[in-house]
Amino acid sequence: MSDNIGVNLDREGLGYNFAAAGGSVASGEDGIIKEQEQLLPIANVGRIMKQILPPNAKISKEAKETMQECVSEFISFVTGEASDKCHKEKRKTVNGDDICWSLATLGFDNFAEHLKRYLHRYREQEGERTSLNRAAGNHEETSNYRSAVQPTWLKSNGVDSAVARPF
Repeated sequence: MSDNIGVNLDREGLGYNFAAAGGSVASGEDGIIKEQEQLLPIANVGRIMKQILPPNAKISKEAKETMQECVSEFISFVTGEASDKCHKEKRKTVNGDDICWSLATLGFDNFAEHLKRYLHRYREQEGERTSLNRAAGNHEETSNYRSAVQPTWLKSNGVDSAVARPF
């Protein structure tokens, strides 16, 4: 494994083509995607890592960078599988159910079950919010994904170790 994770998209024979998935991908003139353009922002990764640790804990830059590479690769792996499913079904949009299917197919059943429950609660909340807006005469769609029910594995108080660390 090299330090240039993300430069070679065909690493380990996975052959992901993110541009073919319908989205536009910013890249250099030579067509290679820059590493920082395909990784999650390190500040966000660090913030998520801190949520599970005691308040006085510190995280090294190396740990944040390692986690940044791992979660970015994990997201690409799962999304690539879901995208392949959508492509075979001649659909252009990957939805939450596709991601849940992908997680289960790839052997992440524990994550898939938690995500299915979260997705169900999120959709219930969105339905209720839409109904309330229509009843109040407000025809604007007010969707705020941040106000949805927080997944149990991200809750910082009373974290169940089996949920937070399924491995």
